[in-house]
Amino acid sequence: MKKNTKRFPDNFFWGGAVAANQLEGAYLEGNKGWSVADINRFRDDIDIKKKSNKEITTEDITFALNDTEGRYPKRTGIDFYHTFREDLALLAETGMNSFRTSISWARIFPKGDEEEPNEEGLRFYDELIDCIIENGMEPLITLSHYEMPLHLTTEYNGWSNRKLIDFFVRFARVVFERYQGKVTYWILVNQMNLITHESFNHLGIPADRVENLKQAKYQGVHNELVACARAIKEGKAINPAFQIGMMSYYGNVYPATCHPLDVLSALKMNQMEYFYSDVLVRGVYPKYAYRFFEENEIDIQFGATDEADFSHTVDFVSFSYYYTRVIHHEHTDQEEPATPNPYLEANDWGWAIDPIGLRIALNEYYDRYQLPLMITENGMGFYETLNEDNTINDTYRIEFLRKHIEQMKEAIYDGVELIGYYPWGPIDLISCSSSEMSKRYGFIYVDLDDWGNGTGQRYKKASFDWYKRVTTSNGELLE
Repeated sequence: MKKNTKRFPDNFFWGGAVAANQLEGAYLEGNKGWSVADINRFRDDIDIKKKSNKEITTEDITFALNDTEGRYPKRTGIDFYHTFREDLALLAETGMNSFRTSISWARIFPKGDEEEPNEEGLRFYDELIDCIIENGMEPLITLSHYEMPLHLTTEYNGWSNRKLIDFFVRFARVVFERYQGKVTYWILVNQMNLITHESFNHLGIPADRVENLKQAKYQGVHNELVACARAIKEGKAINPAFQIGMMSYYGNVYPATCHPLDVLSALKMNQMEYFYSDVLVRGVYPKYAYRFFEENEIDIQFGATDEADFSHTVDFVSFSYYYTRVIHHEHTDQEEPATPNPYLEANDWGWAIDPIGLRIALNEYYDRYQLPLMITENGMGFYETLNEDNTINDTYRIEFLRKHIEQMKEAIYDGVELIGYYPWGPIDLISCSSSEMSKRYGFIYVDLDDWGNGTGQRYKKASFDWYKRVTTSNGELLE
């Protein structure tokens, strides 16, 4: 009888994950257009733990485009656009053999609806991808990671408009053709199921431009799923060896108690977390979704070929994993029904630390799909300052990652086919949700604060050498 082991496969991807909008900067250089990320303002007068997920309106967009005093950190990032060669060489010292980043849609099509791409943007990614490979790392490229051209929101109301299907497929085709000999692994859309926390960043729908925002969001998701399926068809025609995957945010919840109504509430919420991957893996709409849409008075408009398009499915499933929550059946009618788990400790942003939840997630995804899995984001933000000798002894980060990697081993022993692990933000970058620089994830400290002050110098943290031991031992040395 064949036996499972706790050993990582020999060809395992030990990587690190970033996004163009959170570190590149140079927001209008190289003929890049405005993106949805460029209007995200840093606010130091908001309690991040209590911050509500504000929907963006046309007024908000206009204000951001004309604001000369506010701080918009993603416009400058950590200047990776100019420093990527040095940064990638430094990251390669950790022993990473893969690197995940995104191609900014607004660098390739500045407005999003042009017929021809921006050659200067393509040349930048020529150099970036070449540099990733030269440093011994396999590129894992995300096509859409909160970098939609802003013009597509102001002119077309984002993904609620079916015209974006063709715009996205054109973008995907250009990128697939350009990098077909350099990139094998692709992720279509980052965290597709995040339509609450990152609603505007993801779907680009101004709240005041649609009659029913919830209806518009789910129609937008449908349109995006169709675009992904068509992009898969295009990609496989260009290079059949492409490995094209989808990505979810692991937002599954535990039932608050063993009360059957709590268990049922968790089941129903988790089903809609799987909705996106169910379509892109199985190629059809799941039947539970029809009841959800009917009960929520949502009428999804299908195009003539949409159902046939869904036959083009993904090769692997990836997901981000940060924290878990619980749900009580009496809270299901709230905008945010999930609540913190009282059995778990949390970081300064209220994110629960739950390594065992990662093992659960891996088993759930693999049981459901029987496809190779990648953890394409995992980490925990911490406030950090340099010591006098320019070091940071981040034992808390080492402990966090060590416990999660231990649970990955347990999942492999369970029989899960896990092929890659990408800690989020291996170099400090701008927070997605709060636009803070001070919410740090990296093995490398970047000397910049929330207001852009600092030298920009890079310094290795203690976790840098620890991750090198992990990668070079293929996950055997975790202490």
